Amino acid sequence: MSATVLIVEDEKSISTLLKYNLEKEGYTIIISQNGEDGIEQVKKNLPDLVILDWMLPDLSGIAVCDLIKREPRLKSIPVIMLTAKSEETDKIRGFETGADDYVTKPFSTKELVLRVQALLKRAKPSLIEDIVVFKDLKIDRLSRRVYRGDNQIKLGPTEYNLLNFFIKNPSRVYSREQLLNQVWGNAIYVETRTVDVHIRRLRKAINLEGKVDLIRTVRSAGYALDVQ
Repeated sequence: MSATVLIVEDEKSISTLLKYNLEKEGYTIIISQNGEDGIEQVKKNLPDLVILDWMLPDLSGIAVCDLIKREPRLKSIPVIMLTAKSEETDKIRGFETGADDYVTKPFSTKELVLRVQALLKRAKPSLIEDIVVFKDLKIDRLSRRVYRGDNQIKLGPTEYNLLNFFIKNPSRVYSREQLLNQVWGNAIYVETRTVDVHIRRLRKAINLEGKVDLIRTVRSAGYALDVQ
């Protein structure tokens, strides 16, 4: 499953260039053109990484970064600040606000892509590893096989995609709407109750007799890959 990158940039030429090059590397891209919408997109989509321009038409990138890093469920999302400000004091201010990396305009697209890859590898290794383990559950992404202990588990395509999405951030609770956006995609209309159906199928498949339930239901909030 590809990582999702949110680009908050008001210069269309830059966001288009970044989108093109990051999509070539297999990333899913969301674009926002101002700070207010950028914050809404972060809350709605919970991207795996944010590329954030310092100079935006409403809120500054610094203010957006500060809001992201202050909210408990968002603060672990890596942020790369993208800016024309190259003074050391500006860089220090960016890092003090919580930015994880800092790229100065004009920049090398190839270098930025490498920085994205390096930051994701460091911050979220479960996004890119071929074999991911949570408790006694294992996903082999190369073969698309799932194991619980020594037992191989047969999953349908949607159940596999759900599990593969959950395991990126174990214990994080996702709402039904977030799961629809990330697993089914924004272009497909699916009722939120459909999520419940597939969660039940996933739970039934991976929770073998005598095994701990690894799907936690949080009332009025959603679901997580977690121990009850």
